[in-house]
Amino acid sequence: MSTHDYPEINLTTRCDCGAVKLTAKGRIVSMFLCSCLNCQRITGSGHASPVVLPADAVSLIGATKSHSRTADSGAIFTRHFCPECGTTLYAASSRAPALRLVPAGLFAGQNDWFEPNQVIFSRSRQAWDLISDHLPLHDTYRPDVSK
Repeated sequence: MSTHDYPEINLTTRCDCGAVKLTAKGRIVSMFLCSCLNCQRITGSGHASPVVLPADAVSLIGATKSHSRTADSGAIFTRHFCPECGTTLYAASSRAPALRLVPAGLFAGQNDWFEPNQVIFSRSRQAWDLISDHLPLHDTYRPDVSK
């Protein structure tokens, strides 16, 4: 699936407590699953389900906090979340500063368009995390960030 095949969305959602609203308006750049250990910790699950959008397609109303860490690639990965309830709103990487990673689950009830096309960091994948076997698995980052 090339970038032009991804849907264009215009959705507004909120964190769990409602203190922060997020609007995503634009064409999706990518959708995938990530099984890295950090995503497992952050989601409390076997993987994260990010939707990648251009930075200017994501806007927030409300205060957020952030946490930065050095990723395996050496890039700085920053997660932005609600300071009241802790809901992750989006993440950004110094590896791709023009993009935002928004959890697909944040759009609960309005995310039937989510269709991941690969699993990154499958080397950390848990056997109990039953991911569809038709998705290509990449041990680390996928080879081409534009897909």
